[in-house]
Amino acid sequence: MQKTETSLPRKSPEELGISSEKVIGFLDALQERGLEAHGFMLLRHGHVAVEGWWDPYAPELPHMLFSLSKSFTSTAIGMAVHEGLLTLDDPVVSYFPEDLPSEVSENLAAMKIRHLLMMGTGHDKDTTDALHDAEDGNWAKAFLALPVPHEPGTHFLYNTGATYMLSAILQKASGQRLLDYLQSRLFEPLGILGPTWETCPRGIHTGGYGLSVTTEDIAKFGQLYLQKGVWHGKRLIQEDWIEEATGKQISNGDGGDSDWAQGYGYQFWRCRHGVYRGDGAFGQFCIVLPEQDAVVAITAGTGDLQGVLNCVWEHLLDAFLPEPVQEDERFSELKERLAKLRLDMPGFEPRSDMEARIGGKIYDLEENRFSLQSFRIDFGEDSACLTFEKEEGDEIITLGRQCWAMGQSPAFGGRDTRTASSFTWKAPDQILLSIRGVETPFCITMEVRFGEEDIKIDHKFNVSFEADEDRPIVGKAAR
Repeated sequence: MQKTETSLPRKSPEELGISSEKVIGFLDALQERGLEAHGFMLLRHGHVAVEGWWDPYAPELPHMLFSLSKSFTSTAIGMAVHEGLLTLDDPVVSYFPEDLPSEVSENLAAMKIRHLLMMGTGHDKDTTDALHDAEDGNWAKAFLALPVPHEPGTHFLYNTGATYMLSAILQKASGQRLLDYLQSRLFEPLGILGPTWETCPRGIHTGGYGLSVTTEDIAKFGQLYLQKGVWHGKRLIQEDWIEEATGKQISNGDGGDSDWAQGYGYQFWRCRHGVYRGDGAFGQFCIVLPEQDAVVAITAGTGDLQGVLNCVWEHLLDAFLPEPVQEDERFSELKERLAKLRLDMPGFEPRSDMEARIGGKIYDLEENRFSLQSFRIDFGEDSACLTFEKEEGDEIITLGRQCWAMGQSPAFGGRDTRTASSFTWKAPDQILLSIRGVETPFCITMEVRFGEEDIKIDHKFNVSFEADEDRPIVGKAAR
């Protein structure tokens, strides 16, 4: 990775008292358990000891954080508290007098900012769907209209809508949107360049998800918390806020072997082993290990988040040694492993005689959940051009012939993100397309079978919020 003046400092694992053998065991465990990692950084004593990205992912690429965004939103609230812009005991309803329901229930009136932070709003189900379904785009009004059956502070419920309300409150209290508020206070001091954050229909940042930054940016954020809020000698976050935000504020289960039942702070999860973390869907992690003076940052595309944490506990917890050690052959092996990290790319046959018959041919598609109207593929020597016609315009993706071709597509999240795409021939009449959104956890694989005058597309995402959609897309050659 090219280092810049905003990069974290680097030392070898052995200089920092980290066992290369244990790190190799961690990498092996991810692979053996089928846990798809995209980026990984291990810090100790403020230095990067280990870093690697699985090709086609790369260190300079931002990655969707999903709910790891919540920990950044919490940080903004902590800063606003210190600045006197708000207090944790402010009633939520006091910020939205124009959006209140005709009758304000006792529990809604009792809901405070601290209850939003600790996921103790009193709701009995996540409010996110109700916010997205608001026809007028007023998410705050939709949140306030929902019943609050439990006394706030007594009932844990993971509630992404609560974090949106924190973003909306911060904007009202500060006069700045969440991203803008954090720009000079957090992102610029840490050297986090070009962060982006999704917004609601009214332009308020979503808070509970939607932030995209790099793996190293996640590591910097974790290191700031490990350092109790001080960065290069300047205090960015108050120490008492960090202690409060990362401590247990509400019970979320009975402990045991689940790292989702160890207690919840202010948009941070308590873990086993005296550890705390921020995390997001499909394996986005910022794991802070105070006892080891270490941080683990991971970006990924897996549905087994507990499996990733188990790999950390089983292999990396024992990797930390009391003193630096001599480099040995395992260090050289680790360096080689990190340099060659890559995700498996399907590879069967590079070519098929079918290309001459179907190249440039348009197939009209039946109605499908992606709103694709037609399919066309044009072949070159080392690549192919895939074109899907949609009502809003053609979507064109360049595919490498059994290699990754970089491009852009709005297929992953509704806005143009970088892609890495490839194709291979699984059979003479069956082509396999792999399209990765390399700024996201998502990869879609399409198996396309060509008949005399028809086409069938079976498709699958590596991870998804939705139930698997097995119904193939079918079509016929246009006449």
